[in-house]
Amino acid sequence: MDERVEKKVETGIETRTGVSRSGRALGNLRTFSSLKNRVYRFYYAGMLGQMASMNMQQIASGLLLERLTGSPAIVGLMSLANAIPMLVFSLFGGVIADRIEKKLMLILGQAAFAVLSLGVAIALNVDYLSAARQGSWWILVLSSGLQGVVMGLAMPSRAAIINDIVSGEELMNAISLNFMGMNALQLVAPVAAGFLVDAFDFKAVYYAMTVFYLIAIVLFTFVAATGKRAAPRGNAVTQVKQGLEYVWRQENIRLVLFLSVAAVVLSSPWGMLMPFFVDDILHVGAGGMGILLSTSGAGAVLASILLASLPNRRRGMIMLVGALLLGLSLCGFASSRLWLLSLLLIALVGIGGTLTMTLTNTLVQYYADDNYRGRVMSLFMMQFGLASFGNFASGLIGQEFGVQWAVGSFAIVLVLVAVFALAVLPQIRMLD
Repeated sequence: MDERVEKKVETGIETRTGVSRSGRALGNLRTFSSLKNRVYRFYYAGMLGQMASMNMQQIASGLLLERLTGSPAIVGLMSLANAIPMLVFSLFGGVIADRIEKKLMLILGQAAFAVLSLGVAIALNVDYLSAARQGSWWILVLSSGLQGVVMGLAMPSRAAIINDIVSGEELMNAISLNFMGMNALQLVAPVAAGFLVDAFDFKAVYYAMTVFYLIAIVLFTFVAATGKRAAPRGNAVTQVKQGLEYVWRQENIRLVLFLSVAAVVLSSPWGMLMPFFVDDILHVGAGGMGILLSTSGAGAVLASILLASLPNRRRGMIMLVGALLLGLSLCGFASSRLWLLSLLLIALVGIGGTLTMTLTNTLVQYYADDNYRGRVMSLFMMQFGLASFGNFASGLIGQEFGVQWAVGSFAIVLVLVAVFALAVLPQIRMLD
């Protein structure tokens, strides 16, 4: 039997054989089986605190910058500022994940996020960041860049620790529940953020984000240490090189990473350019933007529940079908000017995106060797930095030709990539 299937965490973390009474009750349902693990429950709750903040920021930062500047290119610049440090530091974040206790990186990452959101809140509160102060938008761009540094260093540990907490056969369930929680928050957090913007202005959102990050810190302190494996030999640069060589030798991991990068980069512009859709095309404002993002979250929750309930079969095929659905639904959304049709299509975007992201994450972690998982996940996390380059390019396209062309052109390429993979990559279609 594959050692990934047999693996039990050797650091005292409870597995199927050592669960609490409440954990056994949850474990009776396959959909929620990972929640019977007490350590995973603390991790899961802390993750929800972080993702509540990030979902609220998705409304606040883009909409605030759009209202300060009115420029798709500058909104794209904010994404680019996030991308460069994320790409630079992600590889070293993978080395950190393979060398030190991942729990420490979870806590330090949340603390840094809290400081950044509090800084923006204070700048808004004292009216330094405002339309009246021309050029003050640089604060949002700088904050986005610093967030990129933190994400590059800390996110590989956050992703890789799941495999240390649950056994191999529970990995897809745990990752699916992770996405389900994040997407459930997308039902509530954007609407809450839109309400806070309309009722109290943007500073209320950033103060709320700070509180959620602090809650996440408290919850992550209850996550048991997962233990450290033997540190890889050589300096950090050597270890990065070893990780890259390992991924290049593993064809399945390499192909899944490529498809994941393509899906993320080509689908990301809709989120960044959403403020222009809601203000200029659909004419529904901040509240409508919250409803659109919540509708996408509803579709994503449905997809997460489905994946959490499925056995570990044909995961490669489902991943590719999800990518195709994502591309097709984005093509439709980009061309729609009807509110109800846009709501339906954005729900399909949520379904397709979750199928793709959950399964690429699962397959990469499942097939990666324990000693390289942190570095493999650093490459997985780099896709979000690369997506920011795509966002910047789509911002330039939107500035010149309109945001509908920007989102639609990227989506068409995604459809072509998914069709190509379905047609000529049988080894990915057959992955379980």
